[in-house]
Amino acid sequence: MNRREIALQKLKGLGEMIIEDVTKDKVPRIRVPSRSTSNIIYDDKKRHYILGEKYGIRSMGNVKQIKKIAQMLYIANFCKDLVKRNKTATLRELYYVSEGWDVDFADQQESNIIGEDLEVTLGMTREDLGLLPEEDGAAVYGELTVREGDIEINALKAGKSGYTIPPTIDEVEFVDHDVERVIAVETMGMYHRLVQEKAYKKFDSLIVGLKGQAARATRRFLKRVNEELNLPIYICNDGDPWGFHIAMVIISGSAKLAHVNHELATPDAKFLGVTATDIINYDLPTDPLKDIDILRLKELLRDPRYKDDFWKREIKKMLKIGKKAEQQSFSKYGLEYVVDTYLPEKLDEIET
Repeated sequence: MNRREIALQKLKGLGEMIIEDVTKDKVPRIRVPSRSTSNIIYDDKKRHYILGEKYGIRSMGNVKQIKKIAQMLYIANFCKDLVKRNKTATLRELYYVSEGWDVDFADQQESNIIGEDLEVTLGMTREDLGLLPEEDGAAVYGELTVREGDIEINALKAGKSGYTIPPTIDEVEFVDHDVERVIAVETMGMYHRLVQEKAYKKFDSLIVGLKGQAARATRRFLKRVNEELNLPIYICNDGDPWGFHIAMVIISGSAKLAHVNHELATPDAKFLGVTATDIINYDLPTDPLKDIDILRLKELLRDPRYKDDFWKREIKKMLKIGKKAEQQSFSKYGLEYVVDTYLPEKLDEIET
């Protein structure tokens, strides 16, 4: 049974459960796992956040909960229709479609939250339910061939910007590849620099441009190539607390998405840089840490995802030197320096 069939089965099951309660003169109830901070737990074995065992009961016997149940069932029915017809809709489209329903939402934020309630209740991702975000996918460049439906696409021949990861990445088949690793970079500026300097060829790599905080489809892509193609993942971000966080969300997931981190997190991914040590060793141009940077770094030290000696050392060192640096700061030594010198040295350090 494929993911679409499982999603359809679960959506139908939710409706059948409600109907069964009604036919038995029972008050319909839906069990919704809690996404409160008290139920979000870092699992040391899995190396990412998970949901605990707490849950809430939404009952049509509670006047305050009737609307939320109705909203969830309307979204579930909408998703069932999408999945049956093999169609998708953006979260924004869902909100506008709901304007024609008998139940309404105060704003898109409310419809997004109810959509997340459905996601966690069914144990499926929103993409499996046919709901997609608005943001564009990340870009991939290198010797990878994928199949979307009846079309094969080679990421090396898809144009100067490479292959764009679709939100429906789980429907994409990996046909063939001739690479040994994946280098994911935070900014599209660095992505285009690596493509221009043929880093994909020099390092037998797929180059992935994250476009800042990686979208869910991007994280799913990285997890799939790591597990299905056995490719190591290296992440190169800005040397600041925000770059660290972007990398860690890829590695160990986020608290907000604890219910789907098992689909998105890649615990074996490695942080390549930019580190505080790099700032010192490569004498990079820097900016002073702002108060908000310092506060964020101290928060990271208390975060269970950063308990490794590597992270503690680099965070404390950044606080000590009081400086941060961008990926592009290597351009101080010339446009080619990051590919000719920095990446070879860092990859050699990590892989040996």
